[in-house]
Amino acid sequence: MDFISFKEKEISKKECLELFENTENFFDVIKLADSLRKDIVGDAVTYVVNANINFTNICTGTCGFCAYKAEHGDPHAFFLNPDEVAKKALEARKIGATEVCIQGGLLKEIDTYFQAEILKKVKEITAPYGKIDVHAFSPMEVKSAAENAGLNVKEALKILKESGLNSMPGTAAEILNDEIRSEICPTKLKTSEWIDVVSNAHKTGIKTTCTMMYGHVEENDHLAEHLSILRNIQKETGGFTEFVPLTFLHENAPLYHTERVKSGASGMLDLKVYAISRIFFKDSIKNIQTSWVKLGTKLSQVSLNCGANDIGGTLMEENISKSAGGSYGTYMSEEQLKDMVLAVGRIPKQRNTAYEIIE
Repeated sequence: MDFISFKEKEISKKECLELFENTENFFDVIKLADSLRKDIVGDAVTYVVNANINFTNICTGTCGFCAYKAEHGDPHAFFLNPDEVAKKALEARKIGATEVCIQGGLLKEIDTYFQAEILKKVKEITAPYGKIDVHAFSPMEVKSAAENAGLNVKEALKILKESGLNSMPGTAAEILNDEIRSEICPTKLKTSEWIDVVSNAHKTGIKTTCTMMYGHVEENDHLAEHLSILRNIQKETGGFTEFVPLTFLHENAPLYHTERVKSGASGMLDLKVYAISRIFFKDSIKNIQTSWVKLGTKLSQVSLNCGANDIGGTLMEENISKSAGGSYGTYMSEEQLKDMVLAVGRIPKQRNTAYEIIE
């Protein structure tokens, strides 16, 4: 493979697939990705001081990878109203968080106006303590809430933007292939619908992240297809702030108990996903985030030499990965994040949601 040309040119979806299929040049791929990372973003490793707020774990979804959802009446089910969500956001702001990530399950009673009320309450209660970025509502949540409110997606996004939505998590992407989606998340929005919500968010002035959940039933060609879709959206809108690979946590997931599912990705695939993503995106999506919650500290540190340049956030309360079988904790202090970066000879830098450095 011509790795010298791969550094300079935009590689095709076919070449992306060839990199995933290649088993002989693993370290060459890693070396190329790390060189591109250094050229594009330098040696700084960014992080955000943030808190996750899940306002309900009750959900009508049927995702085979989710071990977090609860049914109405379950003893561990909960549902926070907008005032309760706002109080949690205030607690996070008071201890230094610059971002709250707010998500919840899919329910008929959650519509766009309920989401807007959360945004307004958070904005109002945190204003005296300085602004906080609200990173909220996946594309699936936005679409479901819009339908419940009798709105189209564009109308819903306009309301959310005016109510204080700064950015959206690009989750619910899983693998952007409808055959795969029919197996792992049959009631979730289709690939074209995910693209529609995200593209319209960008055009409304709402930035989003983008994600890919891998290591379950997909094949290498699905990974290449997924990355290609994301790059095409970015070319059109420029609205992605970061790419976040999400390794499938299998231990407690319903999919794990089927014959079709893999037992999660290998460490080699984890690192290849980071490296190939950097080679494929180059500077079109400059920021690639490693997930210490899913990979653990040590493999996350290795991924920083495989193309990644961001280690996510403190999280403070992260229960979805934990429910799925994640064993690396739900909170990491700012000092621990810094130490994690310094230990591999890189420079930790605090950022906000928009990747602006906070000095």
